[in-house]
Amino acid sequence: MNIMNAKIEKIIGQNIKRLREAQGFTQEMLAAKLQLNGCDITRSAIAKIEVGQRHLYVDELIFIAKIIGVGYDEILRMN
Repeated sequence: MNIMNAKIEKIIGQNIKRLREAQGFTQEMLAAKLQLNGCDITRSAIAKIEVGQRHLYVDELIFIAKIIGVGYDEILRMN
């Protein structure tokens, strides 16, 4: 992964963490809600996404936005 991609993934992860916490969800709660909606993801994977150590897949992005009630633009915001 090049430096730019790592920087982008870290920003997106920080956005997810901020939005998740604003809803009062723990990583465990978000993982459980995602799993109940058909997205096979673990708390550990969410933790890695939030710190930029793991890619966020498009299906995960769709499910996360739906579960935490935000638009994709809020998750993908670069500032």
